[in-house]
Amino acid sequence: MTPPLAAETLSGRAVEVLATAEPDAKVAMTAAAASAWRRGDLVLGHALPPNRPARPARPVLLEPRAMPRRSTGPKGRIALIHALAHIELNAIDLAWDIIARFATADLPRAFCDDWVGVAAEEAEHYALLAARLGGLDVAYGNLPAHDGLWGAAMRTADDLAARLALIPMTLEARGLDTTPPMIERLRASGDDETADILKVIYTDEIKHLAVGVRWFEFLCRNDGNDPEAAYREVIEARFPGGLRPPFNLEARGEAGMGEGYLRPWLERPISVRAGTTIAEE
Repeated sequence: MTPPLAAETLSGRAVEVLATAEPDAKVAMTAAAASAWRRGDLVLGHALPPNRPARPARPVLLEPRAMPRRSTGPKGRIALIHALAHIELNAIDLAWDIIARFATADLPRAFCDDWVGVAAEEAEHYALLAARLGGLDVAYGNLPAHDGLWGAAMRTADDLAARLALIPMTLEARGLDTTPPMIERLRASGDDETADILKVIYTDEIKHLAVGVRWFEFLCRNDGNDPEAAYREVIEARFPGGLRPPFNLEARGEAGMGEGYLRPWLERPISVRAGTTIAEE
């Protein structure tokens, strides 16, 4: 039997998205791949993901600590939306990288179902934020951004459980802590349009955290490990400095990430700056 071509496999489609630099094309390819998978037109297959996804010439990528401080007022709001669009663009690639790098026949099909769904929703989030920037006469790429989120992904390229613990359960979960205050400030300033977009993203990100927790716990059960202890080990080994409160325990709990995961950090002093996003963690 002739093996399927890369374009006929989910892994091949994942790598094609990762190799695509132009954001709108990445969004369109994600939607097409998700539809094809859901129709049953693709088999899993195997394809080697790149170490880094393709990126457009802009934005200029800086070191996280070199990013300019965000001002208040309209310019600060534009910078916030741009930063969030950059996060969501990275999140598209992170979901496809998990499929291309880690999905095997040993995992249930539901693993791919979940991460295809995450990729599709992250693409929708990016499109919403990019359109909002357009409404403010700004384009994605007009402001600098940084590569911290993908750097964290590469620190876990060798281990699926570590990837799940560090990316969805730590860095992306931080968005659940910081987004509600952002929404309140946007509404207070009269920007209901952006606030409504962030509300959509916030609701979806609870589901995405749940996907991360579900498969992290699946792996831990298979290996005979306690999930909470295993999570703490990953953070201690791969996330210097650990976690910082405040934590949105209600949203995290809704996603299945109970307080036991966070116990070592719950009593630490609150140190997250107002408006901090996961891009800055």
